[in-house]
Amino acid sequence: MAKKILLGLVTLVALLLVFATTRPDNFRVERSIGIKADPAKVYALLNDFHAFGSWSPWQKLDSAMKVSYAGAASGKGAIYTWEGNDDVGSGRMEILQTEPNSRVLVKLDFIQPFEGHNTSEYTLASAAGTTTVTWAMYGPSPYVSKLMGIFVSMDSMIGKDFEQGLANLKGVAEK
Repeated sequence: MAKKILLGLVTLVALLLVFATTRPDNFRVERSIGIKADPAKVYALLNDFHAFGSWSPWQKLDSAMKVSYAGAASGKGAIYTWEGNDDVGSGRMEILQTEPNSRVLVKLDFIQPFEGHNTSEYTLASAAGTTTVTWAMYGPSPYVSKLMGIFVSMDSMIGKDFEQGLANLKGVAEK
């Protein structure tokens, strides 16, 4: 009987490992919010890492987080690095491209608790006094991520943080 249970468990694990290989090679998480503020005001908060702490959903998770800035003061070439507790980990962001009042593209490198190299993108669209901000993160899904994705999706892990960050951004921009 024990041999049958062990064989069943080994088979189940093998099937999960094989199934993970069929998962998508890339992921994308995206959330949007309407903000009653001029797109220039919202863009300024996204295009300057010095303002990131005022709306970041992770800043409040570690009040002792070490943050440093390098490169350009804002816009293309601006760099933000952080090192914090287990809730925020450590990593680096660099603004790669900007389109005034409409888009900011950021290279996002996680170092701890796991290594990851992704792209974060903020797009702004304005209509009738409201600026719609869309925050997306996308990148490759290595095998370990595919395996983890069987049990928990990137969308469920990160989506709530994006929603909180966008709500924070709305609060700051609408003041």
